[in-house]
Amino acid sequence: MGKRLSRAAIEEYRRDGYYFPVSVLSAGEAREYRERLELIERDLGGPLRGVYRIKPHLLLTWLAELVRHPAILDAVEDVIGPDILCWNTSFFTKEARSPGFVSWHQDATYWGLSEPDVVTAWVAFTESTPANGNMRVIPGSHRTQVPHVDTFHPDNLLSRGQEISVEVDESQAADIVLQPGEMSLHHVLMVHGSGANPSADRRIGFAIRYIPTRLRQTGGPRDSATLVRGADTYGHFEPEPRPETDLDPAMLALHAEISDRQARILYRGTEKTSF
Repeated sequence: MGKRLSRAAIEEYRRDGYYFPVSVLSAGEAREYRERLELIERDLGGPLRGVYRIKPHLLLTWLAELVRHPAILDAVEDVIGPDILCWNTSFFTKEARSPGFVSWHQDATYWGLSEPDVVTAWVAFTESTPANGNMRVIPGSHRTQVPHVDTFHPDNLLSRGQEISVEVDESQAADIVLQPGEMSLHHVLMVHGSGANPSADRRIGFAIRYIPTRLRQTGGPRDSATLVRGADTYGHFEPEPRPETDLDPAMLALHAEISDRQARILYRGTEKTSF
């Protein structure tokens, strides 16, 4: 028995590359997070785009709180151990009746991390179902890295529009269905994707990428991360400060520098240099 997950749940994650649902917020708390996001979006004049999609936990105090939520970290610790860095965060928001999609891909392809011992906690601020473009996964596909090709498709929510360049047997796909406040966990090599949202409401998910402190960045400039549990005795990543207020000018300046480094890592080998 782990801190949060049962032995069977941990074994399922190891075997299949994913596990869900894990309850982390009440429906009311999830609604409050959505309301906070939409208030910020109104202040900024629209949905979070560009650099604001990258590591928003460095800009918004309530997201800095969420990446440290004990219910999330207990489950993450059960699969990657007690010394945990938050390497990245991003929103995956699909507007109502919008064409945005996520192609079949593996997260590890362009992240440059030294080992595939990486887990994404995908927290649902709204329901995520087949009716609004939920995540789909190929069980057991996390054991091998497969080739990808960049498309930079304008409706693809991924940084490079990357997609797997070999055929994916979609008949084997499983739906990740979440209610507001629930999360899924998936391995960095998990083949996953999602379709468009034809529904009348937004679909909002917050993806938190957690890594053990022993990992290092091999794909570009010195990287940074946020220590959220345990101790970092390795020092492979520059420590990131916690925001004291939302959209603090000093944090905005630091975030711009960090986003520039992230762009150089994620877009290496292409002509694109910024989000």
